[in-house]
Amino acid sequence: MTALATEVREAAPAAAARRSLGSRIAEKLNGGLVRVFLVLVGLFWLVPTIGLLISSLRSPDDMSASGWWTVFTKPSRLTFDSYRKLLENGDITHSLLNTVLITVPATVLVVVIGSLAGYAFAWMEFPGRDWWFLGVVSLLVVPVQVALIPIAELFGKIGLFGTIFGVVLFHTGFGLPFAVFLLRNFFAEIPRELLEAARLDGAGELRLFARVVMPLGGPAIASLGIFQFLWVWNDMLVALVFTKSGTQPITVALQTQVRQFGNNIDVLAPGAFISMVIPLAVFFAFQRQFVSGVMAGAVK
Repeated sequence: MTALATEVREAAPAAAARRSLGSRIAEKLNGGLVRVFLVLVGLFWLVPTIGLLISSLRSPDDMSASGWWTVFTKPSRLTFDSYRKLLENGDITHSLLNTVLITVPATVLVVVIGSLAGYAFAWMEFPGRDWWFLGVVSLLVVPVQVALIPIAELFGKIGLFGTIFGVVLFHTGFGLPFAVFLLRNFFAEIPRELLEAARLDGAGELRLFARVVMPLGGPAIASLGIFQFLWVWNDMLVALVFTKSGTQPITVALQTQVRQFGNNIDVLAPGAFISMVIPLAVFFAFQRQFVSGVMAGAVK
């Protein structure tokens, strides 16, 4: 035993010497230094948001005279007058309401229809199920730009062009392929025994979907809802094509303000910050469900 212990002690330094330089550096950095680095990276990515917030609280004269970072020398010059002017701008406030009227229905419809279709493709038997699913997945490769003109002509013929419902319908149609693909793959990982036990207890398909599948699929559904909300809220291309002056969302309204009144930065800065901070608030409010949905199935 003494000889064996001696050999082990002699082999330990040699093994440590054979370890790569990268592994030794990673071991030393694994701790507080890595956390500090990640915090610095996060703060760096927040610099544009912080700059936009400070700019929205400065007067037009101050913004034209110096950069937003100079506010730290004179913080008393910050004011909420720009937000007061924003609320008095009817075009901006109306466009913000239009954005909500477009984003919320488009998100809810995609989540509800995508969940039902995903469950059907995962656990219901019907003729041509796999071929139908393959057709839905193939729609993921269709660019939005290809469908803009044909759908605009179709909406013009049936009276939907320029309406909020037409924009919601467009976003719903293009959001469903990804929703069905994501939720079908997630629902397919649910243990079959759990569903069969619920059927033995007398649960029908709708009750099984509402009582078993939906609670288990909460993280994936939340992730889908966040993705869809962000896509629709920040969309500008579809809104430029399918909306008119009375139905424009905030993204188009801000672009119009820049084109018509290039010097009204006191309205553009708070409007842009509100347009950006609402999606950020939604993301941070549901970040736990988002992370759970992204990591679902990664660890068995």
